[in-house]
Amino acid sequence: MTTHDAAPPLTVGNIALSFHRAAAAVTRRVLEAHGHRVTGIEARHEQLFQLQAAGQVDVLVSAWLPSSHDTYLADHRDQVRVLVPHYEPYCLWAVPPYVPLEAVGEVADLTRPEVAARMTRVIDGINPGAGISRFSARMVTEYGLDQAGYSFTPGTEAGFIARVEQGIANQEWFVIPLWRPQYLNRLHGLRAIAEPKGLLGTVDAASPVIRRDALERVHPDALARLDALHLGNDGIEELDTLINADGLTPLQAADRYLAVHPELLLP
Repeated sequence: MTTHDAAPPLTVGNIALSFHRAAAAVTRRVLEAHGHRVTGIEARHEQLFQLQAAGQVDVLVSAWLPSSHDTYLADHRDQVRVLVPHYEPYCLWAVPPYVPLEAVGEVADLTRPEVAARMTRVIDGINPGAGISRFSARMVTEYGLDQAGYSFTPGTEAGFIARVEQGIANQEWFVIPLWRPQYLNRLHGLRAIAEPKGLLGTVDAASPVIRRDALERVHPDALARLDALHLGNDGIEELDTLINADGLTPLQAADRYLAVHPELLLP
């Protein structure tokens, strides 16, 4: 895909979750299209930001700002440039589509005795550094769910996905801390429930973050392209579905997506 003479090497870092890998793969292809040799690195949420602060990540894809990741970026924000967001993520709690709306329409409904009796009361999540995990742990106490026997247990992405798949297969009543974009929304038609206390944060801006000392090494056309690149939640979910449902690698998914949207590589 290289269209320019060789440009300096760059390191692109992403959080170790599939939809972050999807966004990073598209970012990588944009940089490669402008002559950069790209090395990828991934880590858990807080660790990735620490690696960027230490100079080991040139381009971080993506920071969810302000709700989820601002706390991780705060200590080195003066060392970076935050680009225009690639998509607009937000956190939610959801139930499977077969759980009736009249039974569970909002978080507080989970404490109703007839609902709690049917629900699986262990609420499984991803790693504890994720915004959705921090928010969910607080919600269990703020909504009195712990008094109704609920608990929140963080875990791995693989365990989280397996838990959803098993629950759906068994027609189980359960609640899942989720977010958009995430392919499970599209695959299973999960239904968001209302969270009137506002503990799940705001709609964030998912932006690439580039170290200022790396900006001069980024090809100007590549920087312009990344600063105008908008994939949207639907685009990220499409890429995430290609990875998780179709079995493609993140770079294969990016290539398939960009074959349909070649304009995303242009300066």
